[in-house]
Amino acid sequence: IETFVPGGQQCNTKGDLQHDAIVLPPSRSIARTECLFHEGFRVDLRAVEVIDRIRRGEHTRKNWVLLEELCETMELGSLCALGGLTPMLVAAIAIALSATFTHAQQAPAARASAVSIAPTFADPLVEFELMTWPEVKAALAAGKTTALFYTGGTEQRGPQNVNGGHNLLGKATVKAIALKLGNAIAMPVLPYTPNRASATIPGTIGLTNELLAPILERIAEEAIVTGFKNIILMGDHGGGQPDVYRQVADKLEAKYASQGVHVFYCDEVYSKANDDFDKWLGANGYPTGGHASLIDTSEMLYLGGSEWVRKELIKDALGDPVPERGAPRDTSVKRLNNGITGDGRRSSAELGKRVFEMKVAYGVKQIRELVASKH
Repeated sequence: IETFVPGGQQCNTKGDLQHDAIVLPPSRSIARTECLFHEGFRVDLRAVEVIDRIRRGEHTRKNWVLLEELCETMELGSLCALGGLTPMLVAAIAIALSATFTHAQQAPAARASAVSIAPTFADPLVEFELMTWPEVKAALAAGKTTALFYTGGTEQRGPQNVNGGHNLLGKATVKAIALKLGNAIAMPVLPYTPNRASATIPGTIGLTNELLAPILERIAEEAIVTGFKNIILMGDHGGGQPDVYRQVADKLEAKYASQGVHVFYCDEVYSKANDDFDKWLGANGYPTGGHASLIDTSEMLYLGGSEWVRKELIKDALGDPVPERGAPRDTSVKRLNNGITGDGRRSSAELGKRVFEMKVAYGVKQIRELVASKH
């Protein structure tokens, strides 16, 4: 049992209880969220914010469970009639809407045989590796015939960011693009791209361009055999871009176009998005980006928080200066050689949200234009 007193002071033991404390019944939501929704008490999380996340499609399955628990907390713990009745209305509407949503997602045969429909909101299934083969088959039949291949990369990203950043960002980006498109499936992110390992700054495991090309070609053709009609190649790491991706896309386009299958290279999600965000940073008084600096660190903060970024190291995230485009490195300046190029000290989740949404928007727009050009 967790208890709270007016003013937001939390009591965890019987000895801490005061005469005006409210003792709530045991609930998973109390233990996890440590919050009480009542005027005059500390509010750490509000049901309306959970509902907003469900509406945006953010971890809807998890947030639906949390919403149920928050309704239970209000119903059992509120001191006023309105506070106790409101969650009943919210729960009733949510159950009705979730039943309608689930009903629409089911095949006719499944609907006919279903005894009841569980009240669950779920993200549309768009990640190939989290789907079963019947779900893939059903998605293809329903028109999700665009396969999104997003490459990542295992590479050091400065002292403050984890080495798998390209893969982690790639997975989040390609899923968001698939959800926005509505007719696409996000294929598993390729974790290795052209790069070179280093014993001085260990953290990078790379391929060569010569190895990447046949890998991209093979997995694209496997997707075609599976039944996909549009194959999109894109990446989160500069290695191999644009040449290898474009060459593979052009080769397969020439091979399969007559069969109504098309292969495209989507470059704007990486190059144009990063370039445009760099311009925005400069125009707004921020240092421009470089490897493992402000852009990379901010996006990882936004999507992964302290699990992906060692936040205590951000204040020291200053690396070697970013050279002017096309200019050689100034050899008179002593290198820090800490894995960072640029200045990441002003990194923030807010900036990360901006660049992430820009990448997704650019990717969705270009993919739609590419596919439309062939249909």
